[in-house]
Amino acid sequence: MSNCPCGSGQILEACCGLYHAGTPAPTAEALMRSRYTAFTLGNGAYLAKTLSTQQRSDFNIEEFEASAANTKWQGLDIRQTSDGGEKDETGTVEFVAKYREGTQQAIHHELAMFKREEGNWVFADCQMNPKGEQRVVEKVGRNDPCPCGSGKKHKKCCGA
Repeated sequence: MSNCPCGSGQILEACCGLYHAGTPAPTAEALMRSRYTAFTLGNGAYLAKTLSTQQRSDFNIEEFEASAANTKWQGLDIRQTSDGGEKDETGTVEFVAKYREGTQQAIHHELAMFKREEGNWVFADCQMNPKGEQRVVEKVGRNDPCPCGSGKKHKKCCGA
């Protein structure tokens, strides 16, 4: 018995192995973790099965299996999840996965989108290298009203 590659700390058979054997994943995150584990194990059939109908037409199991032989997955870090619970219809999981392809180290950062089809969670789409909301800082001019609300000019108040 070995630990599950998804990083849950459980043994494979009691974790993602259940989903690979046919038990539906209860949440979007559970599906995400089981898909990562399928990548580590080279389980193309599971990856194809857990794609949305639209995504499935673009997936080639033979191509996946050929590339999987040269890829060594080294860890999964779930950054955040949104929705994707047992009663939700959609959800997102942001994650970073580390891997080595041949001698090249790489990082895969993705915001994965999941939805339910026929009651089961499936991978629907993704955004690669998602960026957080950009923070905009407005510079206060010397002669602008002070943002503290005093009614004075910035240069005579907080800008002094």
